[in-house]
This record gives sequence, structure tokens and C-alpha cells, in this order.
Amino acid sequence: QVRLRESGGGLVQPGGSLRLSCAASGNIPRIDDMGWYRQAPGKERVLVADITSGGNTNYVDSIKGRFTISRDNAKNTVYLQMHSLKPEDTAVYYCFASYYGVYWGQGTQVTVYS
Repeated sequence: QVRLRESGGGLVQPGGSLRLSCAASGNIPRIDDMGWYRQAPGKERVLVADITSGGNTNYVDSIKGRFTISRDNAKNTVYLQMHSLKPEDTAVYYCFASYYGVYWGQGTQVTVYS
């Protein structure tokens, strides 16, 4: 069983920054892909960014140049550094990790308000 614990969400004004963290624990010989989805009110959950165990990254167009995903394989932790936040970034952010299946965190709220 893999458990994911997220932290780092909160309230921020437009143009501000936040850093999300997600640590995986459990009996994990290896984690393949890790990353973040987000779900805004009334909308579907969508991929924001992901990163392979080898460090290859993928970003949705709307956050390119503003968000950076990284991971520490030794700590089974993935990070999402978010800069220049906009009101449209407001959502619940969910961490995921894949290893013979996909595991999800409980979600962390990010609210960008003016």
C-alpha cells in the first residue's frame, strides 16, 4: 500500500508563489511517474505536471514558465514550485504516484484571490 501526503497549499494573492510537496510512504520498491493534477470547482480533474523517475518532465501549457516540478527519489517526494499565480490556478491540487497502479493524495487547496 502506498500513501501520499501533501502539504504546502494555502491562500495567496495574484503574482504570489507557493510550493507544494508530496511524500510517498509504504512498501515501495520503486515509483515510476509522480506528479500533480488539479480540480477547480465544477470542472474535471486535469493534469498539471508530471515527472518520471529519470527526471523527464511534462507540463500543461497553461502553467509553463510559471510552475516547476521536481522530485527527490531518495525521499520519494515530488514538489511543485508555483510562481506568478493567477486566480485561474485556484483548485484542489492532487498528488499522484504510479507503481503497478496509480495512487492519490487527499488533495490540498490552493486559492489565489485578489
